[in-house]
Amino acid sequence: MNNKTTLLKAPLKLANGVVIKNRLFKSAMSEGLGTWDNRVTPQLVKLYARWAEGGMGLLVTGNVMVDRRALGEPGNIVVENDSDLPMLKEWAAAGTQQNTHLWMQLNHPGKQCPKTLIKSTVAPSAIPFDKALRGVFATPRALTEEEILDIIRRFGNSAAIAKKAGFTGVQIHGAHGYLVSQFLSGHHNQRTDKWGGNAHNRRRFVLEVYKEIRRQVGGDFPVSIKMNSADFQRGGFTEEESLDVVRALSEAGIDLIEISGGTYEAPVMTGQTENIKASTLEREAYFLEFAEKARAAVATPLVVTGGFRSPEGMESALASRAVDMVGVARLLAIEPAAAKRLLAGRPSLHQVTPIRTGVKFVDQAAMMEVMWYGRQLRRLGNGEEAKPHESGLKSLLINVLENGWGTFRTRLRA
Repeated sequence: MNNKTTLLKAPLKLANGVVIKNRLFKSAMSEGLGTWDNRVTPQLVKLYARWAEGGMGLLVTGNVMVDRRALGEPGNIVVENDSDLPMLKEWAAAGTQQNTHLWMQLNHPGKQCPKTLIKSTVAPSAIPFDKALRGVFATPRALTEEEILDIIRRFGNSAAIAKKAGFTGVQIHGAHGYLVSQFLSGHHNQRTDKWGGNAHNRRRFVLEVYKEIRRQVGGDFPVSIKMNSADFQRGGFTEEESLDVVRALSEAGIDLIEISGGTYEAPVMTGQTENIKASTLEREAYFLEFAEKARAAVATPLVVTGGFRSPEGMESALASRAVDMVGVARLLAIEPAAAKRLLAGRPSLHQVTPIRTGVKFVDQAAMMEVMWYGRQLRRLGNGEEAKPHESGLKSLLINVLENGWGTFRTRLRA
């Protein structure tokens, strides 16, 4: 065994007895590879087969929506019923090859739906986005009590279908400004009923989502969450509040917590280095300092995604005991078999770098990264090779055309 990667190679046993073969965790990326009516495609099957064959211990899908009326972008997968079960089973079978875990990430975007795609959006409160994003996202209306309860049931229903299809776990998307994150934020959630008004009430929604999923899938099926360490917005979700949510979810029995941070209004998760301290860059992991605080609070397995560049940095993070798995995402879009090199103690062939178009407001937006990497995922799903050095501007122009057509097709079927 290569001593340089002793910890990366070690299996991880969850509290429910489930074993993950190594400590490499593929974090969610929005693939946009669904059909225009939001169903699974052969491209998704092929993409996840490549990643499973590449050596990762655990793969988390891109956000799968729990409500067809609430989409984050064209090409999202929606799981509301059994209608797509045969293709879901193919997807699960492909992603669980070689004893790899495949967990379905479940999401509701809340108000984070492009206005070109969804005319009327919902959120905890009718709070608009900041001025820079109001041209993209409409001002939402506040959810009713009945609608909140319906969304909670939808999360549980989608999780049960994922289990039936052969996925080996699920992840709640509670980060990056989507609905669960909106409920947690004092900026986005200004309700005065039991779903808001104070930090305790604001975390009620995520706890109820977790309880409903657990009710429908049982105790031996892994349920995890991706959540923000903070929103990095004035009046938003703070580190102290996040630690309280970590404690509450741990006490409730959640199996694993992935730590991220930021929103589309403050996109720290994209790795824009001007927003990140030098000491953090040196340690590679963007949110490791928060993970250390979370580890002091709970024993639940933790994952940090964002910033890792080398097997040495990954080993160091694991050796600190602040995290139990190492999250990577964008690297796998340009080097799908990177895990094999990392597990052998060798650096990846490519490094993730910021995608630039030369257009300032575009380069500062998180969606630019999503679009560029989405093109790489599409290539991998078509059996082609990625283009790690593709022009950001070229990618932007092509995506504008393709997404415009995709939005039109999706709205036709709405």
